[in-house]
Amino acid sequence: MIQGFKDFIMRGNVIDLAVAVVIGGAFTALVTAIVTSIINPLIALFYLPDPKTGSIGPSFVGIHGEKVTFPLGGLLTAIISFFAVALVVYLVFVVPMNKWKERQAAKAGVVEEEAKLPTEAELLVQIRDLLEKQGSAPAPATRRSTEPPSPSI
Repeated sequence: MIQGFKDFIMRGNVIDLAVAVVIGGAFTALVTAIVTSIINPLIALFYLPDPKTGSIGPSFVGIHGEKVTFPLGGLLTAIISFFAVALVVYLVFVVPMNKWKERQAAKAGVVEEEAKLPTEAELLVQIRDLLEKQGSAPAPATRRSTEPPSPSI
């Protein structure tokens, strides 16, 4: 029973999912705080915050005369948080897990061979051989006359 549980836990997809949920949630709060503390004030240097919503970004007058603010601070916070969390989860958990799986496969004697693609020269030789087999090898080029055609009367 314990071995079955160990096999279940050591499956890559279960560990990847658990790691992504736990670390992603914790790291998101950290990244959001950093972006809110550093990036948003940098944006505020260029744009005044909207007094009604507190959103930071460019403001325009709408069709009905109201002020419309595009909240760049929130957008940048979400983008930076996503990429930072994804990078950390990948580097800290996915890469080591893949290396561990490779070592386990090497211990088990499983070797993956990459498919070797033929070189350009090998492809040309294959094409030539196929053309010769079909009997449709191109005829040697004939020399064209360089004289202009004579006018007909």
